[in-house]
Amino acid sequence: MVHVPRPGHRTAPADSPPALGADTESERIAQALAPRDRGNLPALNAQPLIRLDAYVAEDGSTVVNGHLLTMGGTRPPNEAILDAVAMFARTLGTPVAATVIDRSVRQVARLRVHPDGSSRTIAEEEDLPPGRERTTAEERTFPPLARVERIIQHAKREELHAAFVLAGALREHLTLRRGAEDELSLEARAIEAYIAYRRGDYSTSTGLALTVARIRCGSDLHRAVPEVARATAAWQRLQDQTQVATRGQELLHMWETLSAEGLLREPSHRAMAQAVRSRMERGTQYPEAPAAAPAALPAAPEAVAPEDTPLAPTRRGLRRFTRLIGRSDG
Repeated sequence: MVHVPRPGHRTAPADSPPALGADTESERIAQALAPRDRGNLPALNAQPLIRLDAYVAEDGSTVVNGHLLTMGGTRPPNEAILDAVAMFARTLGTPVAATVIDRSVRQVARLRVHPDGSSRTIAEEEDLPPGRERTTAEERTFPPLARVERIIQHAKREELHAAFVLAGALREHLTLRRGAEDELSLEARAIEAYIAYRRGDYSTSTGLALTVARIRCGSDLHRAVPEVARATAAWQRLQDQTQVATRGQELLHMWETLSAEGLLREPSHRAMAQAVRSRMERGTQYPEAPAAAPAALPAAPEAVAPEDTPLAPTRRGLRRFTRLIGRSDG
């Protein structure tokens, strides 16, 4: 089980994210993406072939293998992704598989990229076969904990947009590979909720935290208490009355369930439960007292009821991820 470093907890320094410009040459891409110890590359003799991952956020922010790409000018995310994956293929001297989650178009694309830079999209049945061994191999090569540490480092430097995008990428890919209720997937979602709170995006934070709390209530009520508390802390900051009412009703039900089981042993938890009840009885007006600060990041992962917009699989031959042999980058 992976334990998440808490904000302020001292961690080993993470690699800085690469900065890729619009006119970046392929050699410079290689230098930017791969850490100096080449720890971001799979072993040359890795069998079976490791599948890389990429992510495009709704605002176009692009992540490859846990590194945020900073693209100058009007360089489209798909070109940056293809350049980065082609760098891996050239380094390994063999075609590379990649899974791209593109939230800007709500699609998941599966790619095969060759050392010469050519690429094509493939159908799900053509992708590398799934299985626990492959998931373990991929996560050994690109450890989730190393990505968490990078997210925490961004957050500590107040680079909250980068931290939020990286957290979303981690959560999306873990969910795709392991399922929404997997412990690591839940842990990533809890981190994303915390970063959203730090950014002042209380609506997103509430939704993410409620998902974790909802799953925990269905699997382990004892461990649900702190998750419901974190969701409540974000909910207390909401001002949209519709969200206050709908989210508040669910929170109230959670607190009543926990109370009925005798699990509200901490005074702070009983106070939060009463605060939700009082606000709902007042007609969901925004409380005058400031909301409590969110609890620290969870020490261990939990489970999720997904509220994510479903991703549609791309069709084969999708032009934006297709390059012909010998075609120049850009």
